[in-house]
Amino acid sequence: MDTRGDWPADSPWVREAVRGLPRHCFAPDRVWSWDGADYVPTDRDTDPGRWAELVYQGPDGATIAQVRDGVPSSSLSCQAIVVDMLDSLMVDPGHRVLELGTGAGWNAALLAARAGSGLVTSVEVDARLAAVARERLDAVGAGGVVKVGDGIYGCPEGAPYDRLMATYAVDVVPWAWVEQMRPGGRIVTPWGRLGHVALTVAADGRSATGWVQGLAMFMPSRGIGQGLTWHEVRGDGPPETEGRFPRSLLPLRADSGLLFALRVMLPDVRITTEAGEGVTAWLHDGRSS
Repeated sequence: MDTRGDWPADSPWVREAVRGLPRHCFAPDRVWSWDGADYVPTDRDTDPGRWAELVYQGPDGATIAQVRDGVPSSSLSCQAIVVDMLDSLMVDPGHRVLELGTGAGWNAALLAARAGSGLVTSVEVDARLAAVARERLDAVGAGGVVKVGDGIYGCPEGAPYDRLMATYAVDVVPWAWVEQMRPGGRIVTPWGRLGHVALTVAADGRSATGWVQGLAMFMPSRGIGQGLTWHEVRGDGPPETEGRFPRSLLPLRADSGLLFALRVMLPDVRITTEAGEGVTAWLHDGRSS
C-alpha cells in the first residue's frame, strides 16, 4: 500500500486503524487455499509460515476463512478493497454504523476505531462466526454489538444509522437498508460481481442514489449460488471456434464503463483478466467457459 500510494488521502484514519488492528489478530487458526483441484486447509499450529503467507498475501490478496460444501463462504477481504470501502463510507467519529456480514470481525473493529467504541452494530448470519468475532472485538476493546441474523433485513432495533456497510455482494439493494438510515446517510455495498457502490439517502428518505466506487469481486449473500470460480471452470470438449481475436482485450481490464455495461447486460458472466506481455481474459458463467 505504501509503495503504490494507495492509502486514501481523504481518510488518513484508515491507515492508522489498519496498522493498529493487524489482520492476523482476526484471522482464524485454519485458513484455506486452492491447490488446483480443491480447497485445502492450512493450520496456524502445524504450518505457521504458510498460514502467515495466506493471511498476508499483499494488498490484493483475500484470505479464505471458511469453506462450506466445497465453496468459500467467508473471507478476510483483501486489504486494498477494505481500505477503499472504508474511504467510500466517509464515516466520522460519533456516527452510528451498521455493518452487515461480520465475518472475522476485522472490518467492524476498523469501523469502531473511527466511529467510537459501542457505536458499531454488526450482523452475521453464521452463529459460530458471530460468536468468534464477538470475542475478537471484545479483546481489542471495539465494543459494539454483534447480532445473529440475515443482513437483508438490516437491524431495525438499532435504527436509524448514519452509515451502513455490507461486506458481501447483493444484486439488489434491500429497501430495509434505506429505511433504517438517517436522511443524508451513506450506504456502501458490493453490488453483483462488479464492485462496490456508495449511495446517499435522500432528505425525504424515499430514495438513495450514488455510483460505482471501485471494481472488485465479492462473495455473494449466503444462499446465492456462486458456481465455480474462473480457475475451477474446465471445458470437457473441444472449443466450438478457435482462432485469433482481432480486438484488443485491454478494455476488459481497464475500461470501467465497459465493465459496468457488461455487468448490467450480462449479469451471469464473470470476467477475469491478467496483464503480462498483453492482456489475457477469461469469461465464464460459473458453469462453463
